[in-house]
Amino acid sequence: MAKVAVVITDMFEDSEYTSPKEALEAAGHILVTIEKEAGKKVTGKNGEATVTIDKGIDDVNPADFDALFIPGGFSPDQLRADERFVSFAKSFMDEKKPVFAICHGPQLLITAKALEGRDATGYKSIRVDMEYAGVKFHDEEVFVCQKQLVTSRTPDDLPAFNREIVNLLEEKGL
Repeated sequence: MAKVAVVITDMFEDSEYTSPKEALEAAGHILVTIEKEAGKKVTGKNGEATVTIDKGIDDVNPADFDALFIPGGFSPDQLRADERFVSFAKSFMDEKKPVFAICHGPQLLITAKALEGRDATGYKSIRVDMEYAGVKFHDEEVFVCQKQLVTSRTPDDLPAFNREIVNLLEEKGL
């Protein structure tokens, strides 16, 4: 059973949070939502999902988590403006812990300068940004890099994304 940190704020892509959350919880994993402050409610950009934040970024340590999940939408772009979230995400990549990013999720990893030399995918509008960050971009529904980084492009890719994030945690014995 893995303890998964979820960095999320307002305007996340609803299904890119709710669908992986359901898949991870069904596999027995625990998710902890993280934003600027605990108890805050954040809402998806489609208004279909509201999340009550479990922990504030100042109250968490990457060492306390087994994996990181970054839902897409406008949330990752907002979070990357805050160095605390950038450092938090970078530590997972540096420690070779599993990281799951869908759609615009890789934006946080771009700002963390944690994608150079990686193979990944993401939403088409950030492809050039990812390539400038040193990514070999793959236009595929899901891409698993070095048994650590799982990325997908859009909500249409959620079945493959969910399968691979659960599989990766299982492979790692978490």
